[in-house]
Amino acid sequence: MVKLNWLRNDYWFLLWFSLFVCLGRIGQLHGAQQPNVLMIMVDDLNDWIGCLGGHPQAKTPNMDALAQRGVLFTQAHCVAPACRPSRTAIFTGKLPSKTGAWTNASDDVIADLAIEQLLPGYFSLHGYETLGTGKLLHGGRLHLFDQGYQTEQRWSPFTRKRVEYTVAEQPTKGSNHPRHVVPDGPGGEEIALPLNGLPSERQPDTRSGESFDWGPLKVADTAMGDTRITDWAIEQLRQRRNQPFFMAVGYYRPHIPLYAPARDFEVLPPVQEIQLPEILARDLSDVSQEARRWAREPVTAGTHHQVEASGQWADAVRAYLASVHFVDRQMGRLVAALDASPHADRTIIVLMSDHGWHLGEKEHWGKWTGWAESTRIPLILVPPLDPTSPQFGQRCEEPVSLLDIFPTLVDLCHLPPAPWLDGVTLRPQLENPGQQAGRHVLTWFDAGNVVLTSRHWRYLHYADGSEELYASSREDPGQWFNLAGQPQMHERLHRLRAMVLEAN
Repeated sequence: MVKLNWLRNDYWFLLWFSLFVCLGRIGQLHGAQQPNVLMIMVDDLNDWIGCLGGHPQAKTPNMDALAQRGVLFTQAHCVAPACRPSRTAIFTGKLPSKTGAWTNASDDVIADLAIEQLLPGYFSLHGYETLGTGKLLHGGRLHLFDQGYQTEQRWSPFTRKRVEYTVAEQPTKGSNHPRHVVPDGPGGEEIALPLNGLPSERQPDTRSGESFDWGPLKVADTAMGDTRITDWAIEQLRQRRNQPFFMAVGYYRPHIPLYAPARDFEVLPPVQEIQLPEILARDLSDVSQEARRWAREPVTAGTHHQVEASGQWADAVRAYLASVHFVDRQMGRLVAALDASPHADRTIIVLMSDHGWHLGEKEHWGKWTGWAESTRIPLILVPPLDPTSPQFGQRCEEPVSLLDIFPTLVDLCHLPPAPWLDGVTLRPQLENPGQQAGRHVLTWFDAGNVVLTSRHWRYLHYADGSEELYASSREDPGQWFNLAGQPQMHERLHRLRAMVLEAN
């Protein structure tokens, strides 16, 4: 009997032990199914990267290589072509009509939201360690992450704080030949800004420097803030971690001023060989007066008239390409560090911009228009490192929105769905990039001004009621031919107008 009791007790011990081991293995399996996320954001990056073919002289080997590892979304569009509303939509997953973030001048609604309603906070709520660095939300907000690192990225490549300029009996910002001296250059010397010698057309009474500037800097990479945030992120990737992580890295370039180390200019053709964007004469003749105002006002940069008159159009284009190349090098270092880290085989990479940027197209410089140069952005989603993945090197031409980032990452990381999200998961497009769902996406450039993008059409509706209709990017890539006035488009315009008015 004693032996029987021992066997019975041993039987229950073995049963409970086996169940414990089994549950432990299930837990380990579940943990293995929780991939890490590396989210890379690039400010003001349009389609001037090699894999999107936006400019024939773009040099972006690292972004192109990343596209060959995942799915490149060729028709990805922002929610709003300005920093605050676009980034608010990404991090909240909500439409501007729900957050009130329509423009850069909108109130900072992030402060009023529970951290669990924001992208990093939602991941933290569900067991992720969150890390953030660089320009992510408009105005910082790195306290939303478990760990964060910030350094100056915007004005001065030489210091970690915004510089103050001295004028010292030199022409002021409102003059035709502004010159402000930065007393703490990379070697301790004085540097005269702006490099291009052009006055600001946006805020002539401020002395904070002409941000619509461009040119090479004789500095090492370490002088640039985007290098420092890369260094910090690399150090984090080298560490083993006890829980899955969500890391966001926000690059500032190619935001103006278009400064980059001289080495990034040297890889490009000389300025006299730089190809300018193709411009159609009288391009704005078939759009409304309101549209021409949006095109020509220097809201986020300067005017095309000034750039042409200065004879520096090619210089500015070359500086933008150099800034993109600089970011591509830093991003390449970051991805190489991930690939060499313990996290390589279970980390999702997403690369995106917050909105595009004009460099003379439609007589516009900067963002904040409804045309594709402002709204279309690079978007690449890469599954964990696995060259046999069915997503390896695919292209998806279905229109998608940056609103889709939040729900997609939640889905891919097996987190509970967040009911407030306005976007949709892109898992179906990742699993079958060639499928056609007949989807359209919306972009707002201030309340009442909205763009509808489908595979075949782009429809712009302005607050004053004026309209534009363009054929697909394949048929009319420059949006040169406004079809809204053609009688045969009346029925199509009626349907598109109804869709837009319903969304507003």
